Amino acid sequence: MLTNLYFSIKRRYAKTLSMHVVTKIATALLTLLIATTCLANSAQVAIIIDDIGYRKTDSDVLNLPGDITFAVLPHTPFGQTIANQAHLANKDVIIHMPMEASSGKALGPGGLTSSMDEGEVRHALLQAYQELPFAIGLNNHMGSKLTAQYSPMVWTMRFLKEKQLMFIDSVTTERSKARQLAERFDVPSLSRHLFLDNELSSEYIGQQFSLLIAQAKKNRRVVAIAHPHPETVKALLELIPLLKEHDIELVSVSDMLDAKKSASNLQQHAVE
Repeated sequence: MLTNLYFSIKRRYAKTLSMHVVTKIATALLTLLIATTCLANSAQVAIIIDDIGYRKTDSDVLNLPGDITFAVLPHTPFGQTIANQAHLANKDVIIHMPMEASSGKALGPGGLTSSMDEGEVRHALLQAYQELPFAIGLNNHMGSKLTAQYSPMVWTMRFLKEKQLMFIDSVTTERSKARQLAERFDVPSLSRHLFLDNELSSEYIGQQFSLLIAQAKKNRRVVAIAHPHPETVKALLELIPLLKEHDIELVSVSDMLDAKKSASNLQQHAVE
C-alpha cells in the first residue's frame, strides 16, 4: 500500500512539477505516513481514575506520572478543584456521570435515572458539563441499569454529539447499549477492558497491572479504570514505570482515540 501511494503521488504531479521536486514531496509524505502508521500500531494503555471528588485525599492522584485521565464526579466537595488542577496540568478530564444501577444503589447528586424524560436527562448532563466546561467527554459511574436502556442512551449521545464530547463505556453490564449508540450518533467512544483495583491489596493490583500489560501487547490498545484509593495511588506510582520497560505507551483517552482513528484511516486507504 505504501509503495502504491508513493508512485501515485509521483504520477499525479509529474506533469506540473520537476521530477526532483515530486520525488522529494512523495518521499516526505511517505516518511510521515510510516511514522503515523508506527504510532497508530504501538501498544497503548489509557488509565482512567474514576470516582474523584468526595475526599480531599483524592487530589493525590495528581501525583501519578504520565497521561492519566481524570474522571470527576459532578457536584462533589472537591471534584471541581481537582478537575481544575488536572486541566491546568494539561491532563484529560472527563465527567464521571452517575447513572442508575440495577442494584438500586444511591447515585449521589445529579445522577441519571430511568424515570427521567429527555428534558430531565439533558438538564442533568448540562449542569454537570457547566461545572466542568473543559471536560472532553464522560463515562458512566455505575449505570448497569441505565446503560442497558435504549432511550436514555440515545438522549445522552445526542447531547454528547451536540457538545462534541466523547463517551467512555465503563461496561458495568454486558447488556450496555452505549457503544452501539455512540457509533450510531458518531460520538467518539472507547470501552473499559479491566478494573485495576476491585480489591485493594498490592498483590491484587499488581496482578491486574500484569494483565493490563499482557492485554496491551496482544490487543495494542487497552483502557483500564482505577480509583483514588490511597492503596491504588501507592501501587500505581510503582507500577506505571513498568509500562515503558515493556514498550507500552501510557496515553490519554483523547490520544488513544486519535490513534484509533489514524489506524482506521490507514486500513481504509489500504483497502482503496
